Amino acid sequence: MDFKPFHNIKHIMQNRFSHVYFIGIGGIGMSALARYFNTQNFSVFGYDRTRSTLTQKLEDEGIDIAYTDSVDVIPEAFKSKNKTLVIYTPAIPKDAVILNWFRNQGFEVMKRAEVLGLLTQTQQSICVGGTHGKTTISTMIGHLLYSSEVGCNAFLGGISQNYNSNLLVNAHSSKVVIEADEFDRSFLHLHPHTAVVSAIDADHLDIYGTHDELIKAFQDFTSQIVQDGILLYKHGLDFTPRVNEDVEVLTYNVEEGDFHVEKLHLVDGFYHFDFVTPNGVIPNMVLGVPGRVNVENAVAALAVAYMHGVDLDELRYALASFKGIHRRFQYHVRQEGLVYIDDYAHHPEELRATISSVRSIYPDKKITGIFQPHLFSRTKDFAVGFAESLALLDELWLMDIYPAREEPIPGVTSELILKEVACPAVLVTCEQIEEKLKEAPLQVLLTLGAGDIDRLVPKVRDLLINRTI
Repeated sequence: MDFKPFHNIKHIMQNRFSHVYFIGIGGIGMSALARYFNTQNFSVFGYDRTRSTLTQKLEDEGIDIAYTDSVDVIPEAFKSKNKTLVIYTPAIPKDAVILNWFRNQGFEVMKRAEVLGLLTQTQQSICVGGTHGKTTISTMIGHLLYSSEVGCNAFLGGISQNYNSNLLVNAHSSKVVIEADEFDRSFLHLHPHTAVVSAIDADHLDIYGTHDELIKAFQDFTSQIVQDGILLYKHGLDFTPRVNEDVEVLTYNVEEGDFHVEKLHLVDGFYHFDFVTPNGVIPNMVLGVPGRVNVENAVAALAVAYMHGVDLDELRYALASFKGIHRRFQYHVRQEGLVYIDDYAHHPEELRATISSVRSIYPDKKITGIFQPHLFSRTKDFAVGFAESLALLDELWLMDIYPAREEPIPGVTSELILKEVACPAVLVTCEQIEEKLKEAPLQVLLTLGAGDIDRLVPKVRDLLINRTI
């Protein structure tokens, strides 16, 4: 396939549109697309249900946003179906007023993943999928490539701490890094040159019904890798990929696989190791972010960057300079007697990996976790799994379920987790958390979850810092 430098989207759209309306613009994936269209001199407007730090940043970048689901908030300039493209996230409710108005009026309405599919048609796309790990791996890959002579573009599922953005643009590079989202089968709009599969744990059963159906979707995803492409998947996964004959299949993991590490050891909380490839060993690598879970992610990212031509010195420098991702194992307080880490973990396996990583760094410290379950359906499906993972804590403060796109399910509350968890645990409100933080004996504190717990983080940080003054 003849890969070309990253196209101007107007060329791909054949100059059909000058305006783009984003429904659900505050989502992490949607905001990256909105930023891209804004850099390409489209008129961009968006709707989201609530104002957030991310929507405020978009507004600061010149993108207008409305927070009322009403036709009245659609600017007149965006009411022409001949010049306006509408992009929406599948997380938007089906009865959303604005979305249905655009549809009923005959506008071109596309899912976010469909637009990403268009953007990558003539690109050497690197698509990272997995029920967890994909945001960190894709952001690491983006940083390793972008900071090298190879270069890349990237639409990321998190805010990179290196760039304070979820969008990287290099018009001279034909490579584009995409987070391949399995929710609503969105990743099936992508046709990767290089695909990464990090995990296929049961999740999104409200979409797939069974774990087997989820696995089949990942097989469909890997079957769409283009001619002479590459599949890299985690060694040890209970997964038989389906690929075309000319696709190279490789594995990775911390200790086993075509790509793995040797001589792994901690120095002042950070991991050092030798990186093993099918062609030899690259010694003296240092990972710039803490946590054993990130070593596994780094092996995947290093493997992709290595196979795409990043030289050894560039790999070393970029890995050591990687600063992490907002809400992924992010330190907010790091003092001798008190540590506070925030993480997006919202699946039992993610919680297990994060808490275990913290335990490996602070084996003799008391670890207290504040967890906000995400989605009624996920809580219903995995209550026991959540309880087992959270039991790795020394103490749990458990919040109410964050509903996101869902309506309540009768009988499904955080009590389902509380009654199963083996460590000391208590249900808490935001107000109670603030009170407990003023005097509770704490050594290592974690905030965990994918809901609006992130809005609590600045207050938690400030309260903890004030305790130590």
